Amino acid sequence: MSTVVRPAGRSLVRWWRRPWVGPLAVVAVLFVAYSLPPYLTLDPALSRVQVPAGGAVHYPLLIGHVLFGTVAILSCCLQVWPAFRARYPRAHRRIGRAYVFAGVLPASVLAVAVAVFAPFGMVAVASNVLLGALWFGCTVAGWRAARQRRFADHRRWMVRSFVLTISTVTNRLWTPVWASVLAPQLPTTFGGDEAFFAATVAGLTTWTGWVLPLLLCQWWLDRRRTPAAAR
Repeated sequence: MSTVVRPAGRSLVRWWRRPWVGPLAVVAVLFVAYSLPPYLTLDPALSRVQVPAGGAVHYPLLIGHVLFGTVAILSCCLQVWPAFRARYPRAHRRIGRAYVFAGVLPASVLAVAVAVFAPFGMVAVASNVLLGALWFGCTVAGWRAARQRRFADHRRWMVRSFVLTISTVTNRLWTPVWASVLAPQLPTTFGGDEAFFAATVAGLTTWTGWVLPLLLCQWWLDRRRTPAAAR
């Protein structure tokens, strides 16, 4: 009888030690359910992101980025779930390949291209180009580490990749924050220039949306590594 009770106990402890798994999946599904449908219509007028004038190049790139990014967001929820990795290693590997090759790599390349054509100012362009490059680089480093069976390095790189993937969600949270903070300065600092105001909010949002989560991620990784190194 004890052999039946003990696995259930371990599963319960495992769940409570990772209480973020369920909410993460819910947030990812809701975000995709909100963001994806307008792009399936192929109608630029329904785009969630402002399409620049004459956006014949921008919009198709944006659609590709959204589609591949959807694969990355949904698949990463399973990839960072410890119980799923332990119980279904073959599925973990297969979903991991989809995350890398049908998700992050094409989405990150297209993110750079979309950023160049986006009408949000050079501050936002610089942020999104750097984000795309880091997203691509962290994911490739994690994939190579797995191929070389350096699984500890693989997990660390993929945690960084995961944080950059989810930053597309956290990015949306910062927009109303910066807009609220800077709105009182619109008639003074910005001289009533709404385009300048919008570009400033976009620039601050894009940087804080991924830099802060990545710094927090690195702090967490270093904190987990320090006790092991000390031993």
